[in-house]
Amino acid sequence: MTLEARGEVETEESREDVIWHEIHNAYRTRRILTGQLGGIEQTDNGKTIAIVDYKGFRIVIPLKEMMINVGRSPSGQEYAELMLRQNKILGNMLGAEIDFIVKGIDSKARSVVASRREAMLKKRQIFYLDTDASGMYRVHEGRIVQARVIAVAEKVLRVEVFGVECSIMARDLAWDWIGDAHERFSVGDQVLVRVLSVRRDGLEEIAVKADIKSVSQNTSHDNLKKCRIQSKYAGKVTDVHKGVVYIRLSNGVNAVAHSCYDYRTPGKKDDVSFAVTRLDEERGVAVGIITRVIRRNL
Repeated sequence: MTLEARGEVETEESREDVIWHEIHNAYRTRRILTGQLGGIEQTDNGKTIAIVDYKGFRIVIPLKEMMINVGRSPSGQEYAELMLRQNKILGNMLGAEIDFIVKGIDSKARSVVASRREAMLKKRQIFYLDTDASGMYRVHEGRIVQARVIAVAEKVLRVEVFGVECSIMARDLAWDWIGDAHERFSVGDQVLVRVLSVRRDGLEEIAVKADIKSVSQNTSHDNLKKCRIQSKYAGKVTDVHKGVVYIRLSNGVNAVAHSCYDYRTPGKKDDVSFAVTRLDEERGVAVGIITRVIRRNL
């Protein structure tokens, strides 16, 4: 008997049955399912497998079906190094949302083996090689599309755009300078990217260049109006390169300092006090001097 009239309480068991039925149907119809990469395991015979969680069910994807492209497949020592690299890439992808096609199921043990590779190739066919009613490719240059963040490093973001992976450098992520991509992006995020170029040399040979910066308007010139010459502002060091310090001021302005009055050398992520000596309208940056290091990031 339920608290609500004519209500139905779903038991854990019946809920599982419904999801299992869904997986079974997807297996029959080769429908693409989406789950979260939840683990990486080594089998007893030393093979690496990816574990994907799909609504509580454990989906196993062998490493070679994960479509992690690191070039040709070598042998011997090189092969061992390649495996290490692939495992590292996989490790960085933990928590990512990935597509897969079910390849085999065991109803008794309720275990599932799937392939991300086939799902990605299927998506590539639809979005990159097939055309829509007006004869256009669905993913083409200049189009803004949604992408999934599958890995984040300090200076680079790896995204998957409808079955094709591509890397976006930190400088192409935003108009204001980013010291560390982790500050704004996480694995599992969905972001809008602008497709800059597409190379279609066949299903296996599709490459995409994209950026996130051009999706939003360039505000660096408007921001520059917030700065006055001879004034001081607090900021955070985003990078230090060949003696030049790059800073993002607290008012959102990009700034460059060639010298520092503090006896301590400013380092990445340090909070600094910055005095503006001139405004470079052309590049949209404030130029000046670091008067002191407020707080060091050690």
